[in-house]
Amino acid sequence: MDRIDHYKELIYAANLNWTVLTATACTASGLVIFMKWFGHQQSRKKIQRAKARRETSLQRAEHAVLQFQNSHPETDPDLILSLSLADLSKRLKDGTLTPQAVFHSYLGKTLEVNGRLNCCTEILLESLDQLENIDTCKDGLLYGIPVSIKDNMAYKGHDSTCGVLCKLDLPAPDDSVLVKVLKRQGAIPFVKTNVPQSMLNFDCGNPIYGHTLNPHNHQKTPGGSSGGEGALIGGGGSILGLGSDIGGSIRIPASFCGICGFKPTVNRLSSCNRGQKSVLSSLGPLAKDVDSLALFMQALLCDYMFTLDPTVPPIPFNQQVYQSGKPLRIGYYENDGYAMPSPSMSRALRETKVLLERAGHTLVPFSPPRVAYAMHELVVKGIAADGCATILGHMKGGPVDPCLQAQITPYSLPQGLKKIFSILLKPIVSAGQSHIVQNGLLCAVDYCNEVMAEWRRCELDVLLCPMIGPAYNHNYPAKLTSTVSYTILYNLLNFPAGVVPVTTVTAEDEEELRHYVGNYEDLWDKLYKKAVCDGEGLPVAVQCVSLPWQDELCLRFMREVERNRLEKFN
Repeated sequence: MDRIDHYKELIYAANLNWTVLTATACTASGLVIFMKWFGHQQSRKKIQRAKARRETSLQRAEHAVLQFQNSHPETDPDLILSLSLADLSKRLKDGTLTPQAVFHSYLGKTLEVNGRLNCCTEILLESLDQLENIDTCKDGLLYGIPVSIKDNMAYKGHDSTCGVLCKLDLPAPDDSVLVKVLKRQGAIPFVKTNVPQSMLNFDCGNPIYGHTLNPHNHQKTPGGSSGGEGALIGGGGSILGLGSDIGGSIRIPASFCGICGFKPTVNRLSSCNRGQKSVLSSLGPLAKDVDSLALFMQALLCDYMFTLDPTVPPIPFNQQVYQSGKPLRIGYYENDGYAMPSPSMSRALRETKVLLERAGHTLVPFSPPRVAYAMHELVVKGIAADGCATILGHMKGGPVDPCLQAQITPYSLPQGLKKIFSILLKPIVSAGQSHIVQNGLLCAVDYCNEVMAEWRRCELDVLLCPMIGPAYNHNYPAKLTSTVSYTILYNLLNFPAGVVPVTTVTAEDEEELRHYVGNYEDLWDKLYKKAVCDGEGLPVAVQCVSLPWQDELCLRFMREVERNRLEKFN
């Protein structure tokens, strides 16, 4: 009996332990499920608060516009909106237009454009207070000019979300340096604009504020990451905007939306470059014409900025270089050998070359060396040197936007699995382009010296090259990071670069696109063909480049392209 009782006790103990273990496991599982549910609820509440703030700001802005219109029926918003920045500035200075009339005209247009395109994240209602005291800045170069700013620009009391949930409910303690300088120069930052989630993408959608549409075709993306800026200015809701560019984030939206954009030399304007240093970000302007970009640069390159940020070299804007009429020696290439341009891109380059030659400039063939090497070994491995931990960390706590899904999925794979996929992808992509799932870091100094040596050998002043376009169909940018070779190369090299719209997609371009095969005839080339199809009527741009610190020369070249294009159609 004793032995039987002993076995009973063992069985009872085992059953008890199993019950405890089962209960513990169930409790732990339940706790995990609860934490996920709780986290989801917190994320949803964050998004709801952000949307509520936006809606409140839009409603108050609409009320302010209606009040002004009722009390100033003589104001002609259409006339004001039709003026160039130069003409608008002149009328504000001589008093034939008031800052109040200009501000409310653009605020009303912004509300209308945002209703169609969803390009704004918040109206900066503090701008109404700034407007009350604007005459204290009457000597400013941008006196009375409403200016839109990209979501990531710090504006006191407002979030800079970068399209990710972890940056919600973290209002900036102070204005950024450039926002302070804009205000000192009489500009009125009045609205923040939308970006893609994490901003390392050239689409424009996030789980907080949704997707932004292209002003020329709602089936197309406005580009990114300054996509809200491109859409708002391209749609007529802003005359001047401030964006940022780490791989084409100013230039691509400008190209897709049919406006001008300029990426200065890194540190020509005050910025905040944290994290990886292989490919650096620049802050710069977007506008409808090149003279507006130049005025923006002139206004910011002032003693006040150099005082606020002593790390910026105190180099004022060189008006003499910008206004020069000296003939230029211009390098050009139609295909970088990595991503074959669309038919409309190639045609835009060729037509611009002919116009520049007719204007008396010398055009010289130029081949950027080893673009595939630069993309794989310097750009991708540099940006992803941390194994994409930073960008993945910012994505935690919320859903991944559809426009970013194809790009983010490979980042989250284990390193061993990335290498396996890289091997498996080789049969269906080009020999070099399976880089998309690997990472690392190498120095770019030698490559930069190699490019500049070729530049000097050709005795170039500036460089003309294709610009990504026309606008892609929604959700394709994440699948086609390889096509940014035309823009990100000049972030890697730290060459100033800008874009100027020169033509639109024709029916003949669309027909030629049907026969497009690309440089490699691989998966990326096939996706690219799908991305840009159905683009008839969309704007197409070219890209203008100069050597570092020759920003005024780059802008002068952009103005030359713009002037010759306008003369062709007049």
